[in-house]
Amino acid sequence: MSANKRTDTGSRLINAPAAVIYEAYLNPESVMSWRPPEGMKCEIFEFNPHQGGIFKMCFSFIDEHHDTPGKTTAHADVFSGIFEELKEDRKIVEAVNFESDNSAFAGTMKVITQLETVPHGTFVTIRCEDVPSGIKESDHQKGIQSTLENLAKFTEQ
Repeated sequence: MSANKRTDTGSRLINAPAAVIYEAYLNPESVMSWRPPEGMKCEIFEFNPHQGGIFKMCFSFIDEHHDTPGKTTAHADVFSGIFEELKEDRKIVEAVNFESDNSAFAGTMKVITQLETVPHGTFVTIRCEDVPSGIKESDHQKGIQSTLENLAKFTEQ
């Protein structure tokens, strides 16, 4: 990790088996429903959920009046990446790049999701390494927690 980059982390106990959560990461229709943080929606352009597979998607704000500007346009974050590592029911590692003219969003952010089976479900940890400096830490932490909440709602059904 370079000196000017940071790591943001969020965790949550989800009352669902690791296999159900893992599948939610690999199914594009599922990803569209739970992955965008509150106030955003997801569109998937490409999605190849296998080790070395690529993806491209867009999170866009539902309401045109929002506090945080998008990274690609005023209302959207377009990003692409590679599934670097997939360990069934245990771990997902993604290398993510944002499309932006702003150099503050440049660079590859690694998103590491760990699934740990515990007595009442799965303890899920999302760790984002080399977070671009243009992403405010407070906004990112809020987004990670929102995504974990969405994942819990989606998988605990």
